[in-house]
Amino acid sequence: MTISLSALDLVLADSGGTAADALDATSRTVLRLEELGYQRVWFAEHHGTEMSASVVPAVLMAHFASVTSRIRLGAGGVLAPNQSPLAIAEQFATLATLHPDRIDMGIGRGPGTFDQSIVRALRRGGEPTTDAEYEDDVAAIVRYLSGEGGVQLIAGWQPDAGGTRPWLLASSLASAELAARLGLPIALAHHIRPDKSVATAERYRERFTPSRWADRPYVMAAVETVVADTDEEAARLGRPTDVARSRPTSAALLSPDEAALCEIPAEMRDSVEAAGAAQARGSVETVRRRFAEIAEQTGADELMLYASVYDADARIRCYELAAKAAE
Repeated sequence: MTISLSALDLVLADSGGTAADALDATSRTVLRLEELGYQRVWFAEHHGTEMSASVVPAVLMAHFASVTSRIRLGAGGVLAPNQSPLAIAEQFATLATLHPDRIDMGIGRGPGTFDQSIVRALRRGGEPTTDAEYEDDVAAIVRYLSGEGGVQLIAGWQPDAGGTRPWLLASSLASAELAARLGLPIALAHHIRPDKSVATAERYRERFTPSRWADRPYVMAAVETVVADTDEEAARLGRPTDVARSRPTSAALLSPDEAALCEIPAEMRDSVEAAGAAQARGSVETVRRRFAEIAEQTGADELMLYASVYDADARIRCYELAAKAAE
């Protein structure tokens, strides 16, 4: 099996580290990803958390596009309910003009935080977005990027001249149907809801309509990935993520040694174990098998790896070994 690899970066903040430390670690990671031949790296949008310093993907994209030469940069995702469709389209039109043929826009729906006071501040009231409102927002963004929204995004904007490519983040049948109807490539949130991946991908392919953005269905699956020299070492490196899953808070990512001292509540052990087993953890050979299984189950054209690993050096090593596993 050979499958294209990309990466999802949350700009992880290790416990005891600073925002500057986290951003420096991501800088080293992005440069190495480009050297390794990864197709793209996307940045998440998270608010009010000590674990992630990835707050405004467009800012990170602009910076890292300026210090790399080939790898595509994207948002995974830019959260539509937190900004107006026009503001989002203007940002990405500007990025695409600065960096032609290198900018992706992964559109998502979540608030990017568990803190409802932050949701209210972001959305000026915090009212939940309905299905219809979200679909209207996504359709509006796509129209603006197509040059059909009745607004000149920036002076001289030409949608087909190295323009940004919109994707839809999906973990449900509703998202699959929306992506299919608009003819967008889809990014499955397998790292969050692996139980929904297969059905979501199938519905997307069944309903897909070709568009200017994609002439055929294109599926990318985001997979939590921890690769080490042995299965045992991968389990040790993955323990902080298991602990984080059992504690849905904004706390910083623990070190493996700190996580080893933490008990996972008995009522959550089965669900945490199942969540980890659905991802790709282990030695190169173990992860090679998991990549093949996930690609076969979902029909993924591409895997986007989320290396939820404490310490930048270990994270980069994980991406290096994952590249071997995908060969």
